[in-house]
Amino acid sequence: MDHKKMGDDIVRLVGGEANINGLVHCATRLRFDLKDSKKAERETLEKHEGIITVVESGGQFQVVIGSNVAHVYAEIMKNRDFGGDSSSSTESTGEKTSLLSKVFEIISGSFSPLIPAMAGSGMLKALLTVLTMLGWMSDTSDTYLILSAAGNAVFYFLPIFLGITLGMKLKANPYVAGVIGAALMEPSFTGLMDKGSDVSFLGIPVVMMNYSASVFPIFISISIYAVLDKLLKKIILKDLQLFLVPMIALMIMVPLSAMAFGPFGTTVGDWISSGVTWLIGVSGILSGVVLGGFMTFMVVFGLHWGFTPITIQNIGVGGDPIEAMAAAAVFAQIGVAFGIFLKAKKNKTLRTLAGSTSLTGLLAGVTEPIVYGIILRYKRVIPIVVIAGAIGGAINGHFGVKMTAYVFHNIFAIPVYRPTVVYVIAIACSFAVAAVLTVMFGYESKTKDTAPVKDGSVSNTSVESTPAELPVIPETKTTEIKKEQIYSPLTGTAVALSTINDPAFSTGAMGKGVAIVPEIGEVVAPVDGVVTSLFPTGHAIGLTTNAGTEILIHIGINTVALKGKHFNPVVQEGDIVRQGDLLIQFELDKIKEAGYETVTPVIVTLTQHEVDVFETTEEHVQKNDVLLTLVV
Repeated sequence: MDHKKMGDDIVRLVGGEANINGLVHCATRLRFDLKDSKKAERETLEKHEGIITVVESGGQFQVVIGSNVAHVYAEIMKNRDFGGDSSSSTESTGEKTSLLSKVFEIISGSFSPLIPAMAGSGMLKALLTVLTMLGWMSDTSDTYLILSAAGNAVFYFLPIFLGITLGMKLKANPYVAGVIGAALMEPSFTGLMDKGSDVSFLGIPVVMMNYSASVFPIFISISIYAVLDKLLKKIILKDLQLFLVPMIALMIMVPLSAMAFGPFGTTVGDWISSGVTWLIGVSGILSGVVLGGFMTFMVVFGLHWGFTPITIQNIGVGGDPIEAMAAAAVFAQIGVAFGIFLKAKKNKTLRTLAGSTSLTGLLAGVTEPIVYGIILRYKRVIPIVVIAGAIGGAINGHFGVKMTAYVFHNIFAIPVYRPTVVYVIAIACSFAVAAVLTVMFGYESKTKDTAPVKDGSVSNTSVESTPAELPVIPETKTTEIKKEQIYSPLTGTAVALSTINDPAFSTGAMGKGVAIVPEIGEVVAPVDGVVTSLFPTGHAIGLTTNAGTEILIHIGINTVALKGKHFNPVVQEGDIVRQGDLLIQFELDKIKEAGYETVTPVIVTLTQHEVDVFETTEEHVQKNDVLLTLVV
């Protein structure tokens, strides 16, 4: 792989250097902070050789590459300097985002640059645990203590490192922010702890605490410092800012951190950690089911960053149960990949992907290629991941398993979990259940066998259940598809099929696609083609494109019960239509008044080749906007 060419292509496809506020990377992905994410050519990026997928989460435009990400990042940064001190793209574009999204963005942007150091240090601690358990090294030897220092340093001095990355993220001087964290670790300051309650600053009592490995105090302090830094730069002459701004900032922020922000942040962290621990204590099984079963999707949406400060806090006081339960999700993902490796004997490309990603997951704990390259592509395995992860998570939750060092969840990290035997049983169950269920039930929906009957109509038979009211789409002659676009037949809000209150659509049994909550009661042709099926009640219509792709548009949920009332088709079966032609008119308000959901699935039910279906990233679509892109 030419890492330089790939890096140049990625920069160009995300909108060029002028569209990039900042760039960092983690174990598998490039994390861009773009001024305008709409300028990025997402579909082209996803089809680029070497790119697994593209994800927008936590305010970041993330390009998932896999194990080569560090090499690509290095090539991108050779002659460029985006840095990590980027603000949100919403700040540049004027787009509004929720407070929660901004919080997750700040957390993820602050921890992402530290993950390699934290993961490497955690694995070193795991190695030392193994060496001492085997009796190959004494925990009092000089060698052990030197290596232990290497493993502990990033966690002990976490306030300093977080101060730097937070300063970058909040566009304040990152090194002054790091000094604020360092002041709380400086020997003269920590030595005051020996005085007990006799410490004061200008006569004001100071509650002394140990800030090593702490997270919440530095988050609060640097957030306040970022505001102060901007204020000082506004009121101090530019010629004096070089020394006066950091001097005044340190004079104000270090005492305030010691007197107020530090104790308050520590207390908040303790409250949150105690609350999570209490919840786990109420029902370890339920907590394990939720975290083990659904952590995969929390990661997809960036919600897992909310647990990171709590995890670090918990590790500092003896161990973290959250990551121990979440680890089951990782081994469930690996189990699915291994199951596909065993099952996909005829698909060599998929088998190679599944095998290599299984190995990477087991050895390194890196499963993004599995999540984005397999699980989200073959949605049939999603319930399997949930079930398998929930089982392992419930076991860890019930027996109180804890992670004692920050590591990626892989087989080499097993020694850092306590009790170790229970943890091994839990992750083995998640892996085995996921692999067995994948082999038993497969990873993709069965295709429908279509055969003509004597009266000239078409008979569909499939192991998948099909609602009785769905129209039958006849077989037509087709040509090979290279790339095909399906346009929106409606104006409204685009939503994922998985959110629909009908398992025939939400599970993907009918095919891939997207749903639209309509705002106008008109359905237009999404393609050039022929009307191959029109249900008598007018609530659903099937079309076949000139390339042979079969599409179903189903207006509303269970609207067959209206028996045609409020629906007015303006075409008939066999009509040749052009993209944008009116197909059906329907009375939107009256359908709602009758108590029916109007959300309308637009489904690709059958193609002549296995295709990837890329959904629009727009929340609101107009009729004739590109809705789906099909690529062989």
